[in-house]
Amino acid sequence: MIVLRREIGDVLRDARQRQGRTLREVSSAARVSLGYLSEVERGQKEASSELLASICEALDVPLSLVLREVSDKIAVAEGLHVPDTIPADVLAGMYARGGAAREDLTPVG
Repeated sequence: MIVLRREIGDVLRDARQRQGRTLREVSSAARVSLGYLSEVERGQKEASSELLASICEALDVPLSLVLREVSDKIAVAEGLHVPDTIPADVLAGMYARGGAAREDLTPVG
């Protein structure tokens, strides 16, 4: 069974680890206890939308990108094909800089 909180936690942990940051650093920047952030990353606690936004801001990763990655992981688990709509080089550039490069993203609409 797919558990949304686990998928969100996995994506957040992966983003933090790609940046080489500790739980302590991110929890301090997000103004959330280290223990609670750890539980969110392990999928043991549901993050509110406000908390999720704060963690994403601390990681300098757009909430939309986190939700997109979670959505794609769930789609794959459901056996759906997920087309790439964000070029891999753009994503790689975002993560290589330790966060999201918002200038690389073109607003829609």
